[in-house]
Amino acid sequence: MLGTLTTVFGDQIRRVIKTAKVPTVITEDNVYQKGDTDVLAIVDEMVEHLLLPGSHLDGMNNLEELFEKAESGKACLLLVEHYSNMDLSIVSLLSRKAGGRGKEISDAIIAISGMKLNEDNPVVAAFTGAYNKIVICPSRSIQGLDSEKDKDEIARANGINRAAMKALIRQKYKGKLILVFPSGTRYRSWEPDTKKGVREIDSYIRSFDYMCFVSLNGEVLHVQQTDMMNDAVSRDYLLTTVGPVVDCNEFRNKVLADAANEEDKKQAVANKIMEELEKMNIAAEAKRLKLLKETST
Repeated sequence: MLGTLTTVFGDQIRRVIKTAKVPTVITEDNVYQKGDTDVLAIVDEMVEHLLLPGSHLDGMNNLEELFEKAESGKACLLLVEHYSNMDLSIVSLLSRKAGGRGKEISDAIIAISGMKLNEDNPVVAAFTGAYNKIVICPSRSIQGLDSEKDKDEIARANGINRAAMKALIRQKYKGKLILVFPSGTRYRSWEPDTKKGVREIDSYIRSFDYMCFVSLNGEVLHVQQTDMMNDAVSRDYLLTTVGPVVDCNEFRNKVLADAANEEDKKQAVANKIMEELEKMNIAAEAKRLKLLKETST
């Protein structure tokens, strides 16, 4: 390990805080946030520092095909594994480095982001300002709240989510790629359920036309049980893999047919998504290790 985000990237953190203009309180009026190219340049600098030579995106042809469908007016999704708060940064940078239409594609990505990233830590919020995003209040954030005692908090969350849905409807037919983490949170090895798909992902599959699964292999940011800025940092050979374009309706219908006897159909769809991502990850990891061995000999 090289240290933590705070110790390794102190200079970049200071520059990002000075540069960023991202809101740290989410309202119904600011759920859609455009990325800041000045902040992006600093975050790119950090990611570049952690990439070992040869790190790349595999499946650019699939990504370009999905983008072409988005440009034709189809609603398109990127369903991405989630291991750290650098996952979006890695997908964005490696897309641009892949050549072809990579920069256009990266600029067209809009990530679905939990409001915690904006509100819990101003430093984390500053970094998220590098990317286009639509901010939501995840359902798990309001689960267990008392309908009377917490009615103001619940009302606020519902208002934000209504505004986010309107923003999503406005954007998803405009040649954009909507990036969603189906697990809803970063994977933490001490909490196995963090790799379980959230039921809400079924709503996205139902309302979109096409999607690609994206696996992330290699690890440069290691989640800790403390503040996000104390996540451990290392260098690694990263391989981001974009799978073939999938028809959302066909995928969902097949899952529902196979899950005819299951009570929770939405969870069945989420489980199948995570199963597909896991299969991709296993295959990509074998390829990554082989490539890493070849580059080191």
